[in-house]
Amino acid sequence: MNAPSLTTASALSIRGLCKAFGGAQALRDVDIDVLPGEVHGLLGENGSGKSTLIKVLAGFHSPDAGHLTVRGETVRLPLAPGQFRALGMEFVHQDLGLISSLSVLENLLMGHLATQRGPKPINWRTARRQATKTLNKYGVDLNVSAKVQDLRPVEQALVAIVRGVEDMTSTLAESGHSQGVLFLDEPTAFLPRDQVDRLFELVRRIVATGASVVLVSHDLDEVRRITDRVTVLRNGANVGTVRTTQTSITELTKLIIGKDLQAMERVDAATSAIGDVIMSTDNLSTGAVDSLSMELRSGEVLGVTGLVGSGFEEIPYTLFGAVKASAGSLRLFDKQVDLGNLSPTKAMQAGLGLIPGDRQHDGSIPSLPLTDNLMQLSIRHYFRNGMLRLAALRKDAATLMDRYDVRPRDPEMSYGSFSGGNQQKALMAKWLEQKPKILLLHEPTQGVDVGARAMILGLVREAAADGAGVLCASSDYEQLAVICDRVVVLAQGRVHCELTGAQISKDNITKQCLLSVAAAPSGALTNERPA
Repeated sequence: MNAPSLTTASALSIRGLCKAFGGAQALRDVDIDVLPGEVHGLLGENGSGKSTLIKVLAGFHSPDAGHLTVRGETVRLPLAPGQFRALGMEFVHQDLGLISSLSVLENLLMGHLATQRGPKPINWRTARRQATKTLNKYGVDLNVSAKVQDLRPVEQALVAIVRGVEDMTSTLAESGHSQGVLFLDEPTAFLPRDQVDRLFELVRRIVATGASVVLVSHDLDEVRRITDRVTVLRNGANVGTVRTTQTSITELTKLIIGKDLQAMERVDAATSAIGDVIMSTDNLSTGAVDSLSMELRSGEVLGVTGLVGSGFEEIPYTLFGAVKASAGSLRLFDKQVDLGNLSPTKAMQAGLGLIPGDRQHDGSIPSLPLTDNLMQLSIRHYFRNGMLRLAALRKDAATLMDRYDVRPRDPEMSYGSFSGGNQQKALMAKWLEQKPKILLLHEPTQGVDVGARAMILGLVREAAADGAGVLCASSDYEQLAVICDRVVVLAQGRVHCELTGAQISKDNITKQCLLSVAAAPSGALTNERPA
């Protein structure tokens, strides 16, 4: 992808943007230029002002100062609700805004139907043909009659992005313009890493038309792969706009957090207090997992990984009883477990905890206050004579927010209103306060900023140091290299290899995942321990 020239007139220009909430300054004289045909990254820790800036552009917030220029024309602020669309801007948020019970076709038509004047019958045959043509234009091969709920996460994201860019293009065509700006807010947050390439191919097709894409992301590897330039916000201010290819991840990290982030060193098994086997499986099968035998010891962080379809992501949910095993056996501590009757309640009673990959849908109730989510597992202790001691509950929730640095310190704010990193810290707090003997993790730092990521990985190591056995299923190889004592790579549901000690590095894990398919084409178990 060829980077646009910095001498090119801006597709979107922001100058002196300010916004305060009470005494808190969310945006401080922010200046940003987005060029035509570029992918522009917007980075910053949670609470840095990214969401506020986007909400100002979407007409949700009124700024205190600043002005906006779109394709050379000054636009009066604040924007009226929906005015962004007339200006050629579209937004695809992390929750995608799709209706899962409807088809791909029906979701693609929403923008058109919302702006259509008067009741007009839909010619479904023509609509299906046109929708298929539209998807093909962007290299997306999907059955337009399929329900969104039946699609893979990456396919759902593709539908939302195609809908956004088509709505943007349609509006621009009516106004005689051709260069719009599409904002993608954490579109890859819940995608396996090897599905991200498919989404990025769509982004490249979009900017090839002359449109611009603003990408909000916490994944610096992805940012360096897809963006031309990035703007970093810290404490509400623009602390730098740089060319991505000329800026290292270390330099980006320093811009984001304002200081050098000391790299965490992996704690080898030889220096950890690793104890006896506390969990073991024998020929465990479920979904893509086929006859898996493995062990977990107290004080150990065991990583499980592989390519998509290898089955590694199903393991935590199966061990927790959220997904039923079809065969095999499980032993917890000194007891054999009846897999047919294993449930999350029984798993918790046995000392297991699960932090799922999708915190919004599987780990919380976003509409309820943080207090309710944070104290969900211990709320029974706050009843006296049948009455809930609400003051004590809120006080202890506030204490946990301080201990785990959940910001802002408002226990009555809804869980869904917190940033991704603070949601994840609250979820960690909720489970770690139960002192689980076995902690099951799935993508524990997905969609969080670099500061929160370091804290979360530190909490995982602390749990192991306190004697818990930790199983982490992740496609983030760098994360596994940081925290794991052992890493098991799966291929076609079975163990391809086990890495220990000096074998554990991001490059070696990546290599073994890529080699795993060729090395075990029949899914046969190997005992290889690569150097």
